[in-house]
Amino acid sequence: MSHLCQGYGGQGPKLPPEAYRDLVRSALAEDHGRGDATSAATIAAGQRSRGTIVAKSELVVAGIDVAAEAFRQTDPSSVFEVRWGDGSHVEAGETVAIVSGDARALLAAERTALNFLQRSCGIATLTWRFVDAARGRITILDTRKTTPGFRALEKYAVLCGGGSNHRQGLDDGILIKDNHKRLAGGVRAAAERAMKEAHGLPVEVEVETLAELEEALAAGVPRVLLDNFTTYDIREAVKRVAGRAEIEISGGVTLERIPELATTGAQYVSVGALTHSAPSADLSFELEPD
Repeated sequence: MSHLCQGYGGQGPKLPPEAYRDLVRSALAEDHGRGDATSAATIAAGQRSRGTIVAKSELVVAGIDVAAEAFRQTDPSSVFEVRWGDGSHVEAGETVAIVSGDARALLAAERTALNFLQRSCGIATLTWRFVDAARGRITILDTRKTTPGFRALEKYAVLCGGGSNHRQGLDDGILIKDNHKRLAGGVRAAAERAMKEAHGLPVEVEVETLAELEEALAAGVPRVLLDNFTTYDIREAVKRVAGRAEIEISGGVTLERIPELATTGAQYVSVGALTHSAPSADLSFELEPD
């Protein structure tokens, strides 16, 4: 069974090589140092090998091209065969990819390739669990709570798991949060100013109480974020909004709460855990002489 990553407009997302090429190069340099002493001491120069990347548990694939890049950078002549591409849902024991090339080079790339792949697959797999629990009744969003320098990879993994991306960065949307409200003089003051200064950017206001919600609605904001609301108050907020704005839920969101939150009438729920707390997927790399 498999499903494909779906991005905006129904198109599968594409992670451009420039998003990860330098990251891979830096990670390889960090690991290699002055060279792989163990392989140099035990593996004959020029020996060829064939390696298999195997899923050790059920997972959703993400970051396969990043793993391939690690092998490509250590051995440009290596051949990387993808069995299950990004977005594929695979069972434990299935082969995800096969790579052949210089044995020393494959060993030198192994840990870096798996580190990227396990991290990405872990995010995609956790996202898929949230999306599956939502049953299409609410959109699962990520946040900016990403590993510094890895945002493009981690948000791409969310897409592979069937989730959707919130802001990529501070420049592609206005999201008024608690510190903005305090500095601007309150919800309504911040919201009204943002609406005037948006210059085409989407505007969203985080509210912490039903009273703040009323202020945001009075300013005409198109989207509100209900921060740490109880399920009862979320339902009340949906009634008060009455279709005048989109509603996003955030704060205290767990996988167990998703089925309930999906019935509230809100359109979105943002989950920081998708990227900051996803456990790495379990994959192995098994080499044999070629």
